Amino acid sequence: MSNSEGNGFMLAEVINTLEEFAPKVLSESWDNTGLLVQPYTTRLITKILLTNDLTEKVALEAYHHGCEMIVSYHPPIFAPLKSIVQSSWKERIVSFLLENRISLYSPHTSWDSTQGGVNDWLASSFPYCESTPIIPGVIPNTGAGRFLNLNSNISLTDAVARVKKVTSLKHVRLAMGCGKSMNDTIQTVALCAGSGGSVLKNVLTADLFLTGEMLHHDVLDATQRGISVILTNHSDSERGFLRGFSSKLQNKFDNQILVLVSEYDKDPLTTV
Repeated sequence: MSNSEGNGFMLAEVINTLEEFAPKVLSESWDNTGLLVQPYTTRLITKILLTNDLTEKVALEAYHHGCEMIVSYHPPIFAPLKSIVQSSWKERIVSFLLENRISLYSPHTSWDSTQGGVNDWLASSFPYCESTPIIPGVIPNTGAGRFLNLNSNISLTDAVARVKKVTSLKHVRLAMGCGKSMNDTIQTVALCAGSGGSVLKNVLTADLFLTGEMLHHDVLDATQRGISVILTNHSDSERGFLRGFSSKLQNKFDNQILVLVSEYDKDPLTTV
């Protein structure tokens, strides 16, 4: 990738690179992905901050690091904004970004669907020989969720340990399938980053479901069908992807853009 503008890249070039990795067409129809905030006066992009959720602390973090752009996995602008005033935290963020000429891009479900994206990162918890999207996307080998056939049986105890390692979590929640034990073997896994209940409903049978959060009755239904369920909390099933992706994205720009990962971004829920 060449840069004819000196140090840094034009915003349009950065967006093109992001969408080469995950085309916007992969986003779900209900989602709000793409460029969400574009300051009137343009700047070359030399630093990008990656975050799972954009809070005011994260916006300030980007400013203090001198970032001209934030890539927020979850779109902070989802419902229409009727004003940009200081009484709402989301509107304050938009106001702050515009004032400080910081662009905002959100990929969300396009990163879930694409090859090498969030769901494939989550799938790396397991030794699988075959991975297929649960709901196929518009491009081959993309789509919502992943169904895995493992290349060797593992125990439920091992599955939990593997998920903790990949997500860097000390704790996960586990619902054991009816008649199952921690020593029972896992051969098939269905997973979906984030809130995966609606996707996992399309799976008739599996040994294990893995997602961030599910409704109580969906968990109950799965366990009564003999399917064990691991829940990590919503964004904890997604956030770890950013660590590995940051260096890959920086390499795509020949290290002419510094790609940082937010230190203030975290799931609002903790186990106490």
